[in-house]
Amino acid sequence: MPIRWNVPQHAAALKRLDVSLGDASATGGAVVLGPDGVGKSTLARLAAEQFCRRHPTTLIRWVIGTPTERVVPFGAFGHLVNIAELGKPAALLRAARASLSGDDQQGDLLLIVDDAHNLDILSATLVYQLALTGTARMIVTARSGDVTTAPEAITALWTDGLLDRIDIEPPGGATEPAEVDEFIAELPAAARSVLDYLAIAEPLSLADLTYLVGDGAVRQAEELGAVETRVRGGHAEDPMVYTAHPLFAERARAGLGPDGARRRRTDIVALLSRHPTEHLSDRLRLASLALDSEAAQPVTEVVDAAQQALRLGDVRLAERLARAALERSAGLDARLVLAQALSWQGRGREAAGVLAAVDPDGLSEAELRAWAVPRAANQFWMLGEPERATAFLQTTRNRISEPTAQAELDALTATFAMNAGNLPRAITLASKVLSQPSPGDTAVAWAASAAALSSARMGRFRDVEPLAQRASAAEHPGLLRFTVGLAQITSLLMAGEIAQAQTLAQQFTDFAELQQPGRAIGEVLLGHVLLTKGEFGAAASLLEPAAAELERSGYSWGPLSLMLLATAIAQQGRIAESAKALRRAETRHGTKSALFAPELMLARAWTKAAARDRAGAIADAREAARTAERGGQSTVALRAWHDAVRLGDIRAIVPVTRLATEIDCPVGDLVARHARALADGDAAELTAVADELAAIGMAAAASDAAAAAAANQSG
Repeated sequence: MPIRWNVPQHAAALKRLDVSLGDASATGGAVVLGPDGVGKSTLARLAAEQFCRRHPTTLIRWVIGTPTERVVPFGAFGHLVNIAELGKPAALLRAARASLSGDDQQGDLLLIVDDAHNLDILSATLVYQLALTGTARMIVTARSGDVTTAPEAITALWTDGLLDRIDIEPPGGATEPAEVDEFIAELPAAARSVLDYLAIAEPLSLADLTYLVGDGAVRQAEELGAVETRVRGGHAEDPMVYTAHPLFAERARAGLGPDGARRRRTDIVALLSRHPTEHLSDRLRLASLALDSEAAQPVTEVVDAAQQALRLGDVRLAERLARAALERSAGLDARLVLAQALSWQGRGREAAGVLAAVDPDGLSEAELRAWAVPRAANQFWMLGEPERATAFLQTTRNRISEPTAQAELDALTATFAMNAGNLPRAITLASKVLSQPSPGDTAVAWAASAAALSSARMGRFRDVEPLAQRASAAEHPGLLRFTVGLAQITSLLMAGEIAQAQTLAQQFTDFAELQQPGRAIGEVLLGHVLLTKGEFGAAASLLEPAAAELERSGYSWGPLSLMLLATAIAQQGRIAESAKALRRAETRHGTKSALFAPELMLARAWTKAAARDRAGAIADAREAARTAERGGQSTVALRAWHDAVRLGDIRAIVPVTRLATEIDCPVGDLVARHARALADGDAAELTAVADELAAIGMAAAASDAAAAAAANQSG
C-alpha cells in the first residue's frame, strides 16, 4: 500500500517562510517544526525555489540530518566543509563556515537544514553560529516531538530569537508506525534491501548502494516511494540516496534484528574501506560503523580515529573507539585516549584504573611523558589529590632528560602551582618553559595560560595580553582557553573596560564551546562579569546551571562557580539559597582550587551581609583581602578591599591606597577614592565616585557609594 503523507496546504506557511527569509539586503530565515510526513521538506524546497527566482545568484546548500550520521562529528556537513585536524573547536567552526560559503562566493547563501533534530552537536553548533553571525539565510526543519532531544543549539535558534518559528500540523494526524510497517512489509525484496542498508548507514552513494543491492533495486525502491536520490554539495557525479520518509529507516532497522543489522553493517564497512576518503567525518563514520561489524579496521586506524574524535570534543565517540582498540591490543596510545576521554567526562576513577595498568619501567622517555601528563592531571583535578599529583610529576620529571618532555611536565607543574594558589612558583616555572628555544605547543599552552592568569591576579597587567596571545597561538587541550579568557577578563575589568569584558565573555557562551563542561565554564566567565556590573539576577541565572554541571566534574571551575553563585544570590537578599550555595562551595573547595580561596571568603561575606551581619561581613571581606595578599594576588586583594568598602569598612583606606599604588590601574584609583571618601565621610566625593562607577558599568558598587553619600549627607 502507498504510504499516507499527511501534508496540509502550504500556502500560509509558505508565505510566512518567504517573509522570514527577508529581502535581498537582509539575512534571516525560520525553523519549521512539525511531525514526520507533514511536508516540511517540501515546504523548504518550495520556499527555496521561490526565493531563488527573485535572487538568481543565490547559492543553495542542503544538509540532511540522519540518525546514523548523528554519532559522527560534523557528520551531516561532511560533504560541504573541509575540516582540518585541529584541536581548537572555535577554529574548526571558522574553517567550516569558510568552506561552506566558499571563498569565491559572490551571491547570497541559502542553507537548508532538513531534520535538524538528527544533527550531531558540532553540526548543530555550526548551524547556530551561521545564524548568529548572519552568514547565511536559513531554512531549518525539525520533528516537533523531538524538541527536547534535539541538540541545544537547534532549539536555541528560535529561543534566542535568531530565526522565526513556524509550526505546521497534519490535517489527519501524524503517520503511525504501523502504517510504515505495513508499507515496508509489502515492498519487493530488492526494494526492501535498499531500506535495510540505509537503516544502517544513511545516506549512501548511489554507486555504493547499487553495488550492495544490485542493478535496478534502487530504481525500484525510488519508484515505489521508499527512497529518493539527491545531489548534495554540488557533486552531481556522485548522487546520494536517502529514505523518503523519516520513519522508514527507523522501522526497517527495528525489523532487522541484531544479526541482520550486523551483516549489513559488515557489508557496508567492507565496501567503504575500499575507497579511503580525506574527509575526517567520513573516516570517523567508517570507524564507528566498523565497531559492530565483522570487518574490523586495523587497530592503528581505530586509535587514530579515537584521537581525532577527542580533538573534536566528542568524548563519547572517542571512548567507544579507544575502548574497542584496547580490547584488541594493549597498546599505550589506545589506553591514553581512553583515559583522557573518561577523565574529561568526570570519570576520574575509571581513568585512573586505565592508566594504572601501565608499567612505567617499560616505557621510553616519550611514552613516559605521554603517560604521566594525563595521569597527573587526572589525579590533580578528578581525584582531588593535588599533592600526590605534584609529587608524581616531579618524580617522573627526574627520569626524563629530553628538554621538550621536561618542558611539558614543568608547564603542567606550573598550572598545578597556580591552581594551588602559589602564583610566584607558577610564574617562575612558566617563565622557564617559555624561555626555552622550542618547548612544544602543549608546554607553551600550559605555561602561557598559567602565567597569564597568575599575572592578571597579581596585578601585572602588561604581561597578560602577550601571554594570552602566545597561549592562544599554540595547539592545546581546549579548556585552557578559559584560563586565558579569565586572565583577559580580569585585566579588562580592572581597566574599567566592563563592556569589552562582557563582549569577550559572551564569546565563550555563544556556542563557541561545543560540549560540556566548556559551555558551563563560559557561563562562569560571563557570570563573573555580570557580578561586577551588579546584574545579580542575570548572573545567578547563568551560574546556577553552570555550577550544577561543573560540580559533578573535578575541575577547579566547579568550586569557583559555586562561590560566584553564592555571591550573586546573596546580593539579591536570598539568604537561605545563598547559604546553601556557600555550603556546596565549601564542600567542593580544596587545594586544587586554593587560587580562589579569596572568592570563597567573599561569598561568606556577602552571605552574612544578606543576613544583616554587617560586622561579620566586613571581617570576612578583610580576611579575603589578606588571604589574597599573602598569596601575591594583589588584584584580588584590591577587589576584596573594595567589597569591604562597599560593606561600610572605613578602615580599608590604608591597604587600598597601598595596593592601588602598587598595581596602577583605573579601577584601583577609583577604589582608593571610594575608600578615602568613605573614611572621610565626604558625601560630595562619594557622589562623584558613584557617578564614575556607574559610568564604567559597575552599577552595584555605584549604588553602594551613592547610599553612603546619602547617609553622610543626612548624618
